[in-house]
Amino acid sequence: PASPAAHSRRPTDRQSGRRLRGGRARPEAALLSQRSSSQRPAYQGSGAFAFSSKGEYGVRLMVQLARRFGAGPASLTEIAQAEDLPRAYLEQLVMSLRDAGLVTSTRGARGGYELSRPPAAIRMSEVLRALEGPIAPMACASEDPDHQATCGRTAGCTVNVLWVRIREAIAGTLDAISLADLVPRS
Repeated sequence: PASPAAHSRRPTDRQSGRRLRGGRARPEAALLSQRSSSQRPAYQGSGAFAFSSKGEYGVRLMVQLARRFGAGPASLTEIAQAEDLPRAYLEQLVMSLRDAGLVTSTRGARGGYELSRPPAAIRMSEVLRALEGPIAPMACASEDPDHQATCGRTAGCTVNVLWVRIREAIAGTLDAISLADLVPRS
């Protein structure tokens, strides 16, 4: 057994305050404390159903394009500066939006990206599906018709109805909001 003086010199876990065994700090605890200080506050996107930064940044990109609708292609550099977002990440996101037919690109000195349709004709469900994939709080409640292959219990599962209703409520809300609804009127 260690002496009381040796015991008090053992490292402690920063979050719980408990002493660690073996006298060595756990690397995962150090990583956790590093990550928690650089991550967003817990109230943002940490709930049971959350969109990733792809969804958040992509929606912000689309709102900027909606604000400039009809004025010609917008530069990703300008949008990145206006929204304080990394340009390289926007380049990745805009490819998904282009593949979904939500934006078009123009090459050249005056090139950039613009909406393929008026903001009022673009539903937020389309935008988030293009960025995040199918809306599903659980794999067994996916909008994909082949979702039953992921869980053999889906057909007789009494809890599945909960996940499907949550999915439908989220999808219904996103279907009811157009991109134009997010553009401030001046």
